[in-house]
Amino acid sequence: MRAHSRVRGFTLVELLVAISILAIVAVLGWRGLDGIVRARMTLTQQMETTRGMQLAFAQMQSDCEHIAQRDVVDQRPYLLIGADRFTLVREVFTENQPSRLQVVAYRIVNGTLMRRESQPVRDLVQLDALWQAVTGDGDTNPSVALQTGVTGMQVATWVNNSWRQGGVDPGANTAGTGQAPVQQQPDQGAPQVSNEPTGLQVALQSQNLQQPMIKSFLLGEP
Repeated sequence: MRAHSRVRGFTLVELLVAISILAIVAVLGWRGLDGIVRARMTLTQQMETTRGMQLAFAQMQSDCEHIAQRDVVDQRPYLLIGADRFTLVREVFTENQPSRLQVVAYRIVNGTLMRRESQPVRDLVQLDALWQAVTGDGDTNPSVALQTGVTGMQVATWVNNSWRQGGVDPGANTAGTGQAPVQQQPDQGAPQVSNEPTGLQVALQSQNLQQPMIKSFLLGEP
């Protein structure tokens, strides 16, 4: 007599347990994948922000390298530092043409770092008018957006071997207010001390970066 073998299938309870396990594994896998995707998106945003900041710093460096010197502007202001902004006068060099002066302003407007430049001029009286227009926010020249998502900008100047910060930087008073520098009679054998800033440090804070990006520049040709 031949025995008949019976094939036993899965019970409903076993199927439910198996489906539950697969569902848990799928949820865990989805969460891990979602975390990886989010981390990659955050890293991409940070890289794009960093690249944009570096381009903005490169433009600032070019402006600082060509900042007007005291003997060019006489006692006129050439550097003014304020909250989330700074303004400077730079020299513009064009081939086969004499050098000209231009007012350049950096501002944070609605979370965007903006750069605005005036028309280059040779006449110092025209430069005074341009300076007043730019510092008084009356300049109508178009601005260029350098970087979005910027939440703050702090500027300091290097004066007498130290960084100085503030609204109008103390070390840049002669540059920022247009006042003539105070000439003191030097002591015999004492080194001459200048209050003219020789360096500029800019710190940009972005909503996509935990720490501000900081860059220092020399004022004038290195």
